[in-house]
Parts: sequence; structure tokens; C-alpha cells
Amino acid sequence: MNTSSANVRTMLRTYGKQLTNAKRLARFRQALGEAKALDGVDRQAKRRELVERIAREVIENLIVSSTPSPVVAAILGQIQEEFGHPFLFEYPVDGTDVIILRSTADGPQEVVGPERNRVMRRLWEITLSKVDDTML
Repeated sequence: MNTSSANVRTMLRTYGKQLTNAKRLARFRQALGEAKALDGVDRQAKRRELVERIAREVIENLIVSSTPSPVVAAILGQIQEEFGHPFLFEYPVDGTDVIILRSTADGPQEVVGPERNRVMRRLWEITLSKVDDTML
């Protein structure tokens, strides 16, 4: 088989172009895969941030409301079930931190110290869970 040097050069140039295109396509696919992985992480982070912001709003505003929404009623119901008695959350007029009152037979008693921390931590966890479950 006789081949001219021009044909060999043309064939080698064509293979070189195919190799260059294959490398470029591989880099593109790799970058696209990394972007998709990063996009998934970004979406999760944005969702978590949004859930936390809404949960904070629920705790700061709705939990002290006199007419609770179904979500707030579910949160308060779960807190009552876990601790065995209902709680009342109020903000004092001076704007300081929320006051937690426990309903007892003797009347409301303020929850303080480690128990207050446990109730607040559990309130936060339950609220995050409920908000996350109700979000699309």
C-alpha cells in the first residue's frame, strides 16, 4: 500500500484535532460535574438558611401570638407532650429575652436555668423540624 507523506500528515493532523477535542470535552464534563455537585451543596445551604430564618421568625413572633397557627400549635403540642405540661412564651415589655412560663396547678411559674435552656433548645429543634417538613 502506497501512501504519500501528505496523506500521513493529514491523517495525523485529523487525529491530533480529535485528541484535542476529546481532552477539551473531558475537561468540560469534569467542570460540569463539579458545578452540579457545588450547585447541590449551594441549594442545600440556601434551604437550610431559609429554614433557620423562618424558624427564628416563628419563635420570635408567632410563638408568643395569642392565636397560634397550625404549625405553632403542633410545635407547642409537641413541647407539652415531651415535657408533660404546657408552656407559655412571652416577651416582656422592655424587649429583653423571652420568658417561659410553665402552667401548673398553683399557677404559672417561670422556667429558669438549665431547664429553660433545655426547653429553648428543644423548641428550636422542633421548630426547625416542623418548618423543614412544611417547606416544599
